[in-house]
Amino acid sequence: MFSALKGFFVKENSVKGASVILIVTLAVSNVLGVIRDHFLAQKIPTDRLDVYFASFRLPDLIFNVLILGSVAAAFVPVYSATLKKEGQERATRLARAALTTALIAVASSLIVLFFLMPYLMRYLVPDFNEFKRQETVELARWLLLSPFFFTISYFIGGVLNSHKRFLVYSIAPLIYNLAIILAVLLFADGFGVKGVAIGVIVGAFLHMFIQLLASAKLGFTFLPVFDFKDSGVRKIIRLMVPRAIGLGANQILLLAFTVLASAIPGGIALYTFADNIQTVPSVIFGTSFATAVFPTLAGLSLSMKGEKEQFERFFLKATRAILFFSIPSMAVLILLRAQIVRLILGYGFFGWSDTRVASAALGFFALSLVAQSLIPLLARSFYAMHDTKTPMTASIVSIVVSIVLGYFFSRSTSELGIGGLALAFSIGSWLNFFILGYLFQKRVSPDYAEAADFLVKVVIITLLASVVAQLAKDWIGEVYGLERVRYVLLQTGVALVSGAIVYLGGSWLFRIREIKS
Repeated sequence: MFSALKGFFVKENSVKGASVILIVTLAVSNVLGVIRDHFLAQKIPTDRLDVYFASFRLPDLIFNVLILGSVAAAFVPVYSATLKKEGQERATRLARAALTTALIAVASSLIVLFFLMPYLMRYLVPDFNEFKRQETVELARWLLLSPFFFTISYFIGGVLNSHKRFLVYSIAPLIYNLAIILAVLLFADGFGVKGVAIGVIVGAFLHMFIQLLASAKLGFTFLPVFDFKDSGVRKIIRLMVPRAIGLGANQILLLAFTVLASAIPGGIALYTFADNIQTVPSVIFGTSFATAVFPTLAGLSLSMKGEKEQFERFFLKATRAILFFSIPSMAVLILLRAQIVRLILGYGFFGWSDTRVASAALGFFALSLVAQSLIPLLARSFYAMHDTKTPMTASIVSIVVSIVLGYFFSRSTSELGIGGLALAFSIGSWLNFFILGYLFQKRVSPDYAEAADFLVKVVIITLLASVVAQLAKDWIGEVYGLERVRYVLLQTGVALVSGAIVYLGGSWLFRIREIKS
């Protein structure tokens, strides 16, 4: 029985099966992320949470620049191609050499960052007082352990994904979030943000550990291979550099927004809370489909007519699925932004003024939900063509625009504040999407006529569902008032159910095939 259970966790998944696994587990993971934020807001004042969220910025910078881009954009395509053409033994050696190189680079960077942390933090959070800044430095040094664990975890996850084993890869983030939630419940009252940091480190270790177990079952074990001249490793580095630059630009955006938000007490926490909420649907309905279809796209060649047609078909199928879910999700976040924020965060230390600011930011974030959901698919489509420069260029251009607009909106327009940063982010996201979409259609020519007809239908149905949901929301508000949480929950539930009935019913009437799945 135990052997059968282990086999279930590492069995190969089809694209459809992978999509289901990723959607379900990403949904659960993001729900856990919302629960995590709920307890953080309840147990720790937003001003103190500024320290917690700011302490992630520099450790995350190292991981995102050096590792996250190399796995998605470079390691998986090269490993998959090597596995297909040269066999498992060569692919295993490549994976070991690539991971060894990555660990050396990450460990060296983390050691340097440990000593530079006090100096860098003066520029990252210039408006923190000395005590608050020192706390942030101490916590950030603790959190340097997590990028090391995540480096191993993500490369092993890349191996599992290349073999189309998605279950354990998808479960790992659940364990990570559960560890943080448990730390908040057990340690936040007594140790504050330091207690939460313990949960982050333990969660990162478990994220790595469970994937190591799965890869061992698959037959892959990590042994250091110091072969920096390996042709596959050099190709991974060449492919990852543009992606690393793009992700570095994105991290610069986060750093810039952290600097701007640090001038507002609780600003970093409020921006992060709103960002985390709006990320839920884009990750569930965007990243999941893109991740599931990526190994298949990476295995197809645009130079062969039959495979090129398959590439276009898979791309359009994923695009339709993403639009079917992301468009109504955008409407939900805009219509129910205040209710969502209050239900998730409006407890304990999180007061009405915090709710108002976070709701405004969430509404501005929601404006770009469709773009954010499609960008992962477009970017991975370029990665599948072994092109990481195009997504890098689009990312840099959009991020520069976002930073400039963020400064203007948050500082020059006092009414916007944190919401101004969210608005700048949304404008940049749409710019990124349009650049990628324009350049993609110059290389690949899917049948957009059918997609356009589908898009019009979904937009019409969403508008009708939004009107019904708004009427239901207003009616509940007039009858019961919104002084108590249970009435807010009732209002939100009735609006969601009524809107969902109209949306699903309209999709059935228009014979949209996604309704079946």
